[in-house]
Amino acid sequence: MNSSSELREGEPERASGCLGAFEPSEAQLLQTVFSGVLGRAVFVDAAYVCRCANQEFLDFVGLTEAQLVGRSIREVLGDAALGPGLAQVDRLHRGEAIRWEGWVDYGSRGRRYLQETVTPYRRTADSAIVGFIGIARDLTDLKLREQELAEQVALQKATEAHHAAVVRAALDGVVVIDGDGLVVDFNPAAETIFGYCRDAVIGRPIADLIIPPEHRAAHQRGLKSLLMTGASRVLGKRLELPALLSTGETIPIELTITDVTLVGRRLFAAHIRDLRAAKRAEAEIRAQRNALYQKEKLAALGSLLAGVAHELNNPLSIVTGQTMMLREAMENLAVADSDDLTRRCDRIATAADRCARIVRSFLAIARQREAERTPTRLEAVVEEALELLAYTMCASGIAIARDWPEDLPMLLLDQNQIHQVVLNLLVNAQQALEQVGGEDRKIIVRIAVDRQAGSVSLSVNDNGPGVPEAIRGRIFDPFFTTKPQGAGTGIGLAVSRGLVEAHGGSLRLDDAPEGGARFTLLLPYEPALQGGEAIRETLAPAARAMPAYHVLIVDDDAAIAELLAEVAGRIGYVTTRAQNGEDAKAKIETWGGRFDAILCDIRMPSGDGPAFYDWLREQYAPLADRVGFVTGDTLGPLAGRFLADSGCPVLEKPFSPEEIRTFLAHLTNPGRDT
Repeated sequence: MNSSSELREGEPERASGCLGAFEPSEAQLLQTVFSGVLGRAVFVDAAYVCRCANQEFLDFVGLTEAQLVGRSIREVLGDAALGPGLAQVDRLHRGEAIRWEGWVDYGSRGRRYLQETVTPYRRTADSAIVGFIGIARDLTDLKLREQELAEQVALQKATEAHHAAVVRAALDGVVVIDGDGLVVDFNPAAETIFGYCRDAVIGRPIADLIIPPEHRAAHQRGLKSLLMTGASRVLGKRLELPALLSTGETIPIELTITDVTLVGRRLFAAHIRDLRAAKRAEAEIRAQRNALYQKEKLAALGSLLAGVAHELNNPLSIVTGQTMMLREAMENLAVADSDDLTRRCDRIATAADRCARIVRSFLAIARQREAERTPTRLEAVVEEALELLAYTMCASGIAIARDWPEDLPMLLLDQNQIHQVVLNLLVNAQQALEQVGGEDRKIIVRIAVDRQAGSVSLSVNDNGPGVPEAIRGRIFDPFFTTKPQGAGTGIGLAVSRGLVEAHGGSLRLDDAPEGGARFTLLLPYEPALQGGEAIRETLAPAARAMPAYHVLIVDDDAAIAELLAEVAGRIGYVTTRAQNGEDAKAKIETWGGRFDAILCDIRMPSGDGPAFYDWLREQYAPLADRVGFVTGDTLGPLAGRFLADSGCPVLEKPFSPEEIRTFLAHLTNPGRDT
């Protein structure tokens, strides 16, 4: 080689043969030598054009012999690969052989570590140089292994003391992996958590050990992205994830991943905490909270029983009295009396509806079920609570004042839970006022809207003695009470605050402007909810035209069965009555199963509802899909389990004629607009 500039001169014409310029014996000798070389060997002529190479060289450059011959060495290997030779080109042209060792960048073929010799070739000792023979040994794998061993030794020395003092003694599991996802370290706590011995996991992929199969692909993508970009969404953050044990069991863990690159080696350490005990504790706390909630509800029910007895007896007395008066008036019926009869019917309906609301309120309080938030009007919840307490408040001489606008927004609430909160606040205010006695005792319930803040506030104000400053900080503590022994559990306000906070709100104690105490409940509302208020169904007249559906009514109470049949008949249904499950089976057999719907009680002698339903599923399966149960025993264990398991629709007693109409319409044709 003359110089780097000489390599840029025009190439000679490509030769048609490998060693066409040599004598046959000379060419054969060169070919034989090349074939025995341990490494890559190439011969270039004085113009640096490739004339011959062994198979290892051809494999490395990815060319056949025919493709190689006639190309310049620069074209085949590139400038970067020729760098070491170019630096010593003058020595080559003086006839000296050059030797060097080091890393060479072959572009797309990667960096390789070589021992290379380039020797000038002359036909005779005093003849001109006709070419150059290059022989290279690729020591890349050996060099990389040497470096890896050196790095491992250095890493082991650098981290040994740290592991002994920190990792081995850590209470949390510590797992260290390299950039390939292979386990480098696995401390004793990790052995305890996952059930693996350290020696059995070192060098194995972490994904195969503790990552559930469904998450392994995401793990591989994340690790690859981290190594390529250096960016990660998980480094340094506390994560809660599932992990796999040696037994195949999946457990919850909390972990933090840290980059702990040492001596140029990319490593990642995961600090892992087993969350099984914490999750069990959370479940236990949740169960205890629910138990306290139920206990508080039962305590509230006990304090209301005296008033409920009167609240039920009064409207029932009205029903009885108005019925008798209606009967007497009918004996002397005249056209002029029709308005009077209408008024009496209205009074009966109002009293009966009041009885139904009271019963349903108590059923809602007594039921144990998961929270279910639905669009709800807060003022309606307050009215229900006030109605339950109306008699006891009146008997105690306590006046109730309501103060809220007409355009209150809908809120997403669990109606029963917020009902319980309002009831607790009202009962507390009532008991505080009963302690002081005197005149002009009152409770003011206010609801206000802050549309800018997106919140609704409900305040219960009383003009009683208030809450002493010394105990204001403890008023919401569980089991703290100022009431006499047996008068309270001390958990009402604590439970109430928990229920409100679960709704994203708050409950606090303030001073009432009128004196006494004021408890303020703050709840969020979503403006988007206001456009989605449920549109009340416009009920069609009873006499609307409809198909003559045939309904089987099964109830051991003749009065209830008669009422159901009468209501169904007035709106166009054909009815057949049965006294119990066995009687109903006989009716179905007689009619060959030709019924469009079945209304059935649950508790009956001689064949109850569940047994009758099981028979239907076996003998008349299509009818089993059109059975609705009418019952007042939804709190009973038998009825509750059966309704939950079967998924059958249920109509709770007491019911109205319109509820019966809607219920029957759903059973006979679920898709029909009712």
